[in-house]
Amino acid sequence: MNRMTKSVRRRLLTTLALGLVLATTAFLVPDAQVAEPRAELIATKWAKGLDVAQHTRKGGTIWVLAVGSDARPGQKVTRTRGDALHLIGFNPSTGYATDISIPRDSYVNIPGHGRSKINEALTAGGPKLMGRAVGNLVGVQPQYVFVTSFSGMSDLVIGIGGVDVDNPRAFSDPYVARYGFKKGRIHISGPHSVDFARARKTLPGGDFDRSANQSRVIRGIHRKIVARQNETGFMAKGVALVMKKMHTTGLSGRDLYQLAHAVAAINPGKVRTCVVPGGIGNAGAASVVFPNVGAARAMGNDARHDGRLNRGCRG
Repeated sequence: MNRMTKSVRRRLLTTLALGLVLATTAFLVPDAQVAEPRAELIATKWAKGLDVAQHTRKGGTIWVLAVGSDARPGQKVTRTRGDALHLIGFNPSTGYATDISIPRDSYVNIPGHGRSKINEALTAGGPKLMGRAVGNLVGVQPQYVFVTSFSGMSDLVIGIGGVDVDNPRAFSDPYVARYGFKKGRIHISGPHSVDFARARKTLPGGDFDRSANQSRVIRGIHRKIVARQNETGFMAKGVALVMKKMHTTGLSGRDLYQLAHAVAAINPGKVRTCVVPGGIGNAGAASVVFPNVGAARAMGNDARHDGRLNRGCRG
């Protein structure tokens, strides 16, 4: 009988522990305890019948819309404006992933509600309408929508031990980050990671540069998960935390397990990010971004099948 290597045994133990955590927390954390969660993950109608494991084996890109909600204490995370919008496509079979960032003030048609800033879609119709609005802009509908609050984001980053980001310029913000961030590779955690992702007042590109910074935080989170995935107890502890603080709709524990491993299968060196370009203007009295729809659709088409974005992008 062949003897298992240490790394294989570790992976099997991690898989078993993760499966046990998913199975037990599903019973130990009833919906009543997460009635007002700081994060939610929902499956859209485009996820119907999707088997993540089979999808991964056959090849194909899984699309998740990540939304940073502007919800403050006492407000519902899924019914306030979307402060950060990132349509993320990842293909475990090719190892590629794409993060298409949409400026929150993009002026678009929100199905059933007319033209408005795209971040209003979350207020008007929750995560599914937010997913439709972004999907219509990019031409790719997300199978899942993940929404988190500022505090939920802070907890996530703290839970994985902070993240490293490559900051292209030193900056501060008089409203959210007076202390500032230096140029270069920096380590951020907790509220500082949220401040890094929210600041825009002194950034030359405003909302566009802020969106690029948000992508840097997302890439930092992914790198940390990939780097630590084989540490004993890391994945299991993370899933336990997620199950306690996040509400899911239309997903089973098995789905979460498969998604976690699909994300961990992505090579950090094969992740591409891009901010949808556009022009600044006015719609009535509101300052808005008029997105370049053609460019947004081209990004979606580029990464639709293999998860790879080949065009050069901001950020």
